Amino acid sequence: MKKNIFLYLFVFAALILLYSLVTGNKIQKENEAAILKLQGEVETLKDSVQKEKLMVLDMQYFSLENNDDALAYYDHLNLKKPTRYIEDKLLETNEKKGDNPLIPYEGMQSDFKINKIKVMNHRWIVADFSDGQYWGDIVIKYELKDDLSVDFTLLDHLLYTRSN
Repeated sequence: MKKNIFLYLFVFAALILLYSLVTGNKIQKENEAAILKLQGEVETLKDSVQKEKLMVLDMQYFSLENNDDALAYYDHLNLKKPTRYIEDKLLETNEKKGDNPLIPYEGMQSDFKINKIKVMNHRWIVADFSDGQYWGDIVIKYELKDDLSVDFTLLDHLLYTRSN
């Protein structure tokens, strides 16, 4: 009887070992497949990140912050962030009552105000404006003077038409 119990225990232990071996092997294959899939996704994401970096660099090409030659014009002014300073000065033109004086259109829904600004270099700005329903773009020439005043001159403008 004792012999049979040890035989049954041995067979039972062998079955558990066999089950563990088969299950472990199956889990290992599934994990390897998952790892390969994740490695492929990581490579895809690395490619996407690289494309996004190139796109950001391309977008920053026409930017005062990334133009050392243009920034050299402002070295003597000791401005830490000339782009921000110029943007703030341009946004101050929005504070006047009524339409922004640089926008050559009358607001239809409310007053036209400048929203987004891109300081391209030491002379030009591209900005968009809106009255809440209608919008457009303007190209502005500016001059930052030694006394830190800024003169803005409208070069060109565009008002988008609504199409239904």
